[in-house]
Amino acid sequence: MSFTTFELSPVSARIGAEILNVDLSGELSDTFIQEIRQALIKYKVIFFRQQSLNAAGHVAFARRFGEITTAHPTLPPLVEHTEVLDLDYGRTATRSNEWHTDVTFVDRPPLGSILRAVEIPPVGGDTVWANSATAYQDLPTHLRTIADQLWAVHSNVYDYAAAAITPSKALKDYHKVFTSTLYEALHPVVRVHPESGERGLFTGAFVQRIQGLSETESKDVLRLLQSYVTRLENTVRWKWQVGDVAFWDNRSTQHYAIYDYEGQPRRVQRVTIVGERPQSIDGKLSQALKGDSSTYVREPALI
Repeated sequence: MSFTTFELSPVSARIGAEILNVDLSGELSDTFIQEIRQALIKYKVIFFRQQSLNAAGHVAFARRFGEITTAHPTLPPLVEHTEVLDLDYGRTATRSNEWHTDVTFVDRPPLGSILRAVEIPPVGGDTVWANSATAYQDLPTHLRTIADQLWAVHSNVYDYAAAAITPSKALKDYHKVFTSTLYEALHPVVRVHPESGERGLFTGAFVQRIQGLSETESKDVLRLLQSYVTRLENTVRWKWQVGDVAFWDNRSTQHYAIYDYEGQPRRVQRVTIVGERPQSIDGKLSQALKGDSSTYVREPALI
């Protein structure tokens, strides 16, 4: 695939590419935006080094790809911009060091996420993304047949404190806010990408259980499928610099923010683009089980 409005350099063989010598704060043509979308679908996550975007410019860039969500279904936004989720990891108890796809506990998870580096530790704090489409392709045929038939319940009732031997009050308080409204959604384990037609594993940390399986069976199946997602061959690791922007296709990736910078500042800001309900290989759509996501995805009120 060739592009006319920018240069592109793949970062790894299966996922990730850097877009070279562009200024996202400048005038961006419709052709440029169309080609960025094509690159996103092909490479799953694309990177822009050392941009000069502020929060307003960040939001404006995201809007070129569709409607954008509020910052998060339960977490507070950046005060000045309700579309921006401010993740100040150096000063809060929260972490994102679990493999996950963003906000899969609602029936319409984001199409994509755009993350901007505001403050980065001198060493550490990298993020890793995984290609869930090549993970699906790597499955042996008999495992693909099983995965094709499975549906999973995703929930925001996820015990972030479980990994801590003695969870801090700050971590408990964060968890309380994160789960202040209960959301559950039923999604296919194998999702068909609405633009490329690729099949990918749609799992990650927000999966609570596999529909029709016991807790033990669910964990065993998920552990097996996740092992294909997180194979090093399917991943790309990005070493952040201040001003960097990463834009990933939330429909075909998982990511993991490495927590190896204890005591150091790390602050990033995220804007997400409204997505569609995931579709299974037989055309069935995801559904909400608990919680109303209409405010998050800015759906108009029914009259």
